[in-house]
Amino acid sequence: MPQVKIFSGSASQYLAEKIATAYGTKLGDLTISRFSDGEIGVHFNESVRGAEVFIVQSTFPPADNLMELMLLVDAAKRASAHKVIVVMPYYGYARQDRKDKPRVSIGAKVLANAIQSCGADRLMTCDLHAGQIQGFFDIPVDHLDGSAIFVPYLRSLNLGSNLIFASPDVGGVVRTRSFAKNFGAEMVVCDKHRKRANEIASMQVIGDVEGMDVVLVDDMVDTAGTITKAAELLKEKGAKSVRAIATHPVLSGPAYERIENSVLEELVVSDTIPLKHESSKIKVLSFADLFARAINNVVTHESISSLFI
Repeated sequence: MPQVKIFSGSASQYLAEKIATAYGTKLGDLTISRFSDGEIGVHFNESVRGAEVFIVQSTFPPADNLMELMLLVDAAKRASAHKVIVVMPYYGYARQDRKDKPRVSIGAKVLANAIQSCGADRLMTCDLHAGQIQGFFDIPVDHLDGSAIFVPYLRSLNLGSNLIFASPDVGGVVRTRSFAKNFGAEMVVCDKHRKRANEIASMQVIGDVEGMDVVLVDDMVDTAGTITKAAELLKEKGAKSVRAIATHPVLSGPAYERIENSVLEELVVSDTIPLKHESSKIKVLSFADLFARAINNVVTHESISSLFI
């Protein structure tokens, strides 16, 4: 069996170290340097010849981190790695998955092309904004499901028969229904209309939440406008409590202030993106064990779906 080596780009080292520890190895040694004009250079400080190389790197903010990732993949291929697998906990540009108006790019496809063009043999990611992005790739894609981490946490809260799940928009119905099915619970939908990106014009609740403990489910929280407005509306409709789950804490602009001032009991997120600030209302669950188990299953040719709930 080929030797397994786990390396990290500069953006995700905090998570890659935990993944390597959970897998039972140390993070590989490499050097990432920059010329005075900002040009990036990478160098593996140990041999990767014949090894299965896993490179952990998310794309936040996307440009430099993506370039760094591509250079690392290229360096590993040129150093005769047996296979190079990109582990991208947060897949940037995932919201640009289609042409929703004339003369726009499909950023998620551009990113897929970039990853493949530098020689990656496989991609491992988690909770894509749109599952069909997997079809943009001509290499295997392991799409991990964050519910494997979030569902056990929700069970530990013992919310009982009052539990109901809510999708903050129509696009998240499938994801939310999956959570509801795990608990044998009902779900409602918050139907929103946007004026423009990051700005909500109106929102209404489809379904009854009177006296219920509501869990909002989303793949990411950016400015937190949608999630906090949905929580406020659900409380107005009689919800007993409202908490939210979102895999990727982008949390830009006024997000932290909005969450602190919101009616949310808590916002539960993962460590695919590091928090910029601490918040009494934000709880972070680690995906390190999930990725470590997925890496092991890839190496031993076992099922990835066995990791799902």
